Amino acid sequence: MINFETYFLDNGLKVILHENISVNKVAINVLYRVGSRNEDENLTGLAHLFEHLMFGGSINIPEYDKPLQLAGGQNNAFTSTDITNYYLTLPANQIETGLWLESDRMLELAFTQKSLEVQKSVVIEEFKQRYLNQPYGDAFLLIRPVHFQVHPYKWATIGKDISHIEKVTLEDIKDFFYHFYSPANATLVVAGGVPKEKMKKLVEKWFGSIPYREIKKQVLPFEPPQNEAKKIIAERDVPVCAFYRCYHVPERTHVHHAACDLLTDLLANGKNSRLYKHIILNTKIGTSVNAYHWGAYDPGMLTIEAKINTNFTFDEFEYELNHVIQELYQTVSEEEIQRMNNKLESMALFGNTTVMNVAMNLAIYDSIGDANLINTWQEPYWKVTPDDIRRVIDTYLKPENSTTLYYMPKK
Repeated sequence: MINFETYFLDNGLKVILHENISVNKVAINVLYRVGSRNEDENLTGLAHLFEHLMFGGSINIPEYDKPLQLAGGQNNAFTSTDITNYYLTLPANQIETGLWLESDRMLELAFTQKSLEVQKSVVIEEFKQRYLNQPYGDAFLLIRPVHFQVHPYKWATIGKDISHIEKVTLEDIKDFFYHFYSPANATLVVAGGVPKEKMKKLVEKWFGSIPYREIKKQVLPFEPPQNEAKKIIAERDVPVCAFYRCYHVPERTHVHHAACDLLTDLLANGKNSRLYKHIILNTKIGTSVNAYHWGAYDPGMLTIEAKINTNFTFDEFEYELNHVIQELYQTVSEEEIQRMNNKLESMALFGNTTVMNVAMNLAIYDSIGDANLINTWQEPYWKVTPDDIRRVIDTYLKPENSTTLYYMPKK
């Protein structure tokens, strides 16, 4: 059981504290409830660009990394479709250094043209290396705008196009910051070896004076049902064919989420999974196979992907894939589901042995709707039955609910 306390500052900042005096470290996690889904379709990639800008200097601190490193700390961040998350760890006696750094950039960034140009160049290079010049890197740049018609999940967090990053101005950045990087749009988690009452005093000291800022109100479009199978064909300079199939599935808080998530684990989590044993070991039709639920906050995607051995065709692979899904449908048992739940529970318990993971999980679960999910997230998973697995296969793994990318070497 992870114990924690939650409260709000006067400026709207949500604070979650977890005391663990058995460790000599402290973790600080600041989650902003803004991701690529909050962007303008004509100016995408801003949320991810902003993640980089947050390390480029704030109003009173020209360099973020240097004082943190001098204090013996480490940091990183990530952007998703739904959130942007910043986290750091440092010795417990250096907690004020971390709070000072995070509070100053929540207060205001430096907003210099030099920093903007530097970070734009970094993001553009990342776009090229990870998405355009890497084999199979553009797969979901191709899938998203076909799979999603109206919801902003139709573009990746990196953005739709490099030109969007190139045209970002300082005014765009300031507008994004003041609309979304408000204390009232953030959750601060402090976890580790500092007494909770001391944490409270230091949080108030460093974050209490940051002014409240209005959050931009948005109504995101609801993705309509898909009634026809969609197919994409791409030819690239790659060694073997790759197969990607995406299905529309409900949001993370939906009653079917646990069954959908367990379905992907039963299919492809580990060497005892159905797809691995059949596709890799038995038929040898694939060189790799994976299945995963994106866990998006709005209705999103469930994906099955594979690299196909050069001796086989897409049709042959799809035949075997359908065979595995149908076999799972007919033979999935309570024991198989329980074994997978045991594995997931073990992974979660191991993950929460570090204060950094505890801090991050508290922040993420809070952004979903309830920080106590860190203790209760698996309850709906334990309730999943074979009939639930069959129900989500019937409901979501239908051809008319899918988008398939056939990614092949150039002829």
